[in-house]
Amino acid sequence: MANPAWVKNVWRRFPLRSGQRWLNLLLLAAPVAIALKLLHASPLYIFFAAALGIIPLAGVLGESTGVVAAHSGPAMGGMLNATLGNATELIIAIFAVQAGHISVVKASLSGSIIGNLLLVLGLSILAGGARRDTLRFSRAGASINSTMLMISVAALVMPALFALTSFGDLQHHESARLEQLSLWTSGVLILLYLANLFFMFKTHRQTVPAPAEAERGGASMKQALVSLVVATVVIALLSEILVSEIEAVTQSLGMTELFIGVIVVALIGNAAEHSTAVLMAMEDKMDLAITIAAGSSTQIALFVAPVLVFLSLALGHPMTLLFNGFEIAGIFLSVLIVAMISSDGETHWFEGAELLAVYAILAVAFYFVPQ
Repeated sequence: MANPAWVKNVWRRFPLRSGQRWLNLLLLAAPVAIALKLLHASPLYIFFAAALGIIPLAGVLGESTGVVAAHSGPAMGGMLNATLGNATELIIAIFAVQAGHISVVKASLSGSIIGNLLLVLGLSILAGGARRDTLRFSRAGASINSTMLMISVAALVMPALFALTSFGDLQHHESARLEQLSLWTSGVLILLYLANLFFMFKTHRQTVPAPAEAERGGASMKQALVSLVVATVVIALLSEILVSEIEAVTQSLGMTELFIGVIVVALIGNAAEHSTAVLMAMEDKMDLAITIAAGSSTQIALFVAPVLVFLSLALGHPMTLLFNGFEIAGIFLSVLIVAMISSDGETHWFEGAELLAVYAILAVAFYFVPQ
């Protein structure tokens, strides 16, 4: 017979932080989404119920990964955090690729990068700066992330330049040569990401703040592993439900798949992580807040996106690294602005407001961009 105290312990610890307990209430959306799907309810209700259910489960996945990392030692723990930090986005993207929603996948990837750099970091700086005149952080760590992100911009620009020079525009030109270019580029990005992990957790451990530094509440390895497996399975189920309703939702709301991907889907998998970054900033731990925001964007650009390019071949829906002009411009501007703000190793609340303003401008632009 299961121990009731153990069940209560898991519920209490994941998500753990006191400022994130509200996420536990959203767990109720998971069975609601499944029930609505079985009852063939309105696609809109099913979509948003699944989205709300994924949000707290992403928090459970992140916290569980953190606990496993804390029990695995500094090097292995850092590797786990660095490879599983965006597992929710990867799961959602895999189901979207399998369903043939390639444009949604690309939009969610670019939206996650833009959202982490502008929305998450902007909210973090605004919340932390509201209590202090100046927030300080490591210039070296911020510089590494900025450089890596600029390399990812270069990786996105080259397929676009290839399409422009070969076809004259960026619209619907998927060719064998473009697929090969994307595969080779993805391979280079993955190798660079692995080299970055070796740099951070082997040769230059003190250069970048450790993501596992955050408190994890003393949960055992067994509890963390069980929570990790359960969260992954339920996220996969809800992701399949979410993806199956995308087409109907875009039609009923009059929105494009680009906007749904860049704004809605991108926010779903990152909401729990967003709140963690804000809480870290409020506690004057800006190094951790920047690591969460910029580090997550780096992982998406150099690991998640390239991995999806390879997985898409196995799933029968080849995906290239050809993004549209708005996505490339949005990522480039986000990286550039964050690099400018972080170059001096300190910030204040107004710079957070500036990042939020840029995110709002880009969101409005994506809303009006035709499919």
